[in-house]
Amino acid sequence: MRKTRSWALCALALVPLAVGRFAVAETPRDAYAFVPAAVASTVTPLSTRFAVPDGARRPALPAQSYGAWLRELPLLADGAPVLLFDGRQKPRQDVHAAVVAMDVPARDLQQCADAIMRLRAEYLLASKRSTDIVFHPDPGKPRALRYSGGTRADFMRYLTRVFVEAGSASLQAELVPVSGPAQPGDVLIQGGHPGHAVIVLDVAEASATATRAGKRYVLLAQSYMPAQSLHVLKNPGAPSDSPWYDEAALDGGPGLATPEWRPFRRKDLYRFPVQ
Repeated sequence: MRKTRSWALCALALVPLAVGRFAVAETPRDAYAFVPAAVASTVTPLSTRFAVPDGARRPALPAQSYGAWLRELPLLADGAPVLLFDGRQKPRQDVHAAVVAMDVPARDLQQCADAIMRLRAEYLLASKRSTDIVFHPDPGKPRALRYSGGTRADFMRYLTRVFVEAGSASLQAELVPVSGPAQPGDVLIQGGHPGHAVIVLDVAEASATATRAGKRYVLLAQSYMPAQSLHVLKNPGAPSDSPWYDEAALDGGPGLATPEWRPFRRKDLYRFPVQ
């Protein structure tokens, strides 16, 4: 998506947070250091907020994996609005089931792909893998934006540069296509100018004895344009399962349709190459 070119920074402080069951090398407060202090006492983990569809279960994930970290993302209180980068409410408040407790820097930068790159960078930072935080803003070219360490303010300055120079096209070039089932952390992306990307936050599988045996479900989140809160998407096509989506929609019919973008197909499913 197109974005304004700005280098302004909205720095975050580390805040106390003891939420979820994700274990990292740091203390729990560092696992989700982006949570604003003003809301830290009211957030709930994604896995607690959203039960799986009837007859389904969440598959086990490695304790310190990206998927496990996403499954415990802290969410704002039920009913929280999606806010734009300038603090106004997004005109459409009918597309989200929850809002992730992650700030939006005060410029029109943290749009769809940017929010996904930030989640990935936040996870790597929390997991003491800061040397793996690198993005390539020019598709097909070796130029790298690499995080060199430092304070939280330095980290946010680095992300601001990434948001300015990278986007959905460069993110798609960073990722590898997925042919098998979707996993937490995978990205549905159609890179371009504009393009769009949503992230798979969680998955669920119907048991062999369930009415819908063999079905798989995905829980999706997006930012959008203009820059706005990262939010879990409702599924208007299947209100009884919402916010879960039937993964099989990627393989046939009109595709997997989200509220504000054209349908995604299996060919749009990608993954970060190093987990």
